[in-house]
Amino acid sequence: MALPTIELLVATTSGNTEYLADQLSDQLQQLGYPTRVHYEPDYSELIEGITDDTVWIGCIASHGAGDYADSMLDFAEHLHAKQPALAPLGYAVIAIGDSCYDTYCQAGRDFDQTLSKLGAKQLFERLEIDMSQDDPEEKASTWLGSFIQRL
Repeated sequence: MALPTIELLVATTSGNTEYLADQLSDQLQQLGYPTRVHYEPDYSELIEGITDDTVWIGCIASHGAGDYADSMLDFAEHLHAKQPALAPLGYAVIAIGDSCYDTYCQAGRDFDQTLSKLGAKQLFERLEIDMSQDDPEEKASTWLGSFIQRL
C-alpha cells in the first residue's frame, strides 16, 4: 500500500507557523511520506487534488480576534462559500495561538470544525500550541510521531 500524500496547509502572519510546517515536512519526508507545503493554499489546486490517499495537516495560527492569517484567508473563504464534499479526505489540525487572548487557537478550531462539517475524516485529535508557554517544534514533533502511528 502506498503512503499517503501529506499536504501541509499553512496559515501564518509572523512566519513561526511556516517554520513549523517546514520542520514537519522534513520529518515526514525522512520517513518516506510525499509532502507538499502550501504557504498560501490554493483552493482549486487542493480540492481538485483530493484522492483516497490525500491527507491534509492544517498548521493554523490565529490572527487578530481569532481570525485566519492572510495567507489562508482566501482558501478559508472559498471553503465556507462553496461547501465542497470532502468525504475522501483525511486530516489533522495543529492550531497555534497565545493563551493570553480569549480567541486562543480559534482559527485552528474553526478549520477543524469546517473540515469535519464538510465530511473530511479527522485522523488524529487537534494539537493546540500555546506560543507563550510551549516549545512549538518539540510539541509538534511529539504529536507527529503519534499521528504517524495512526496512518
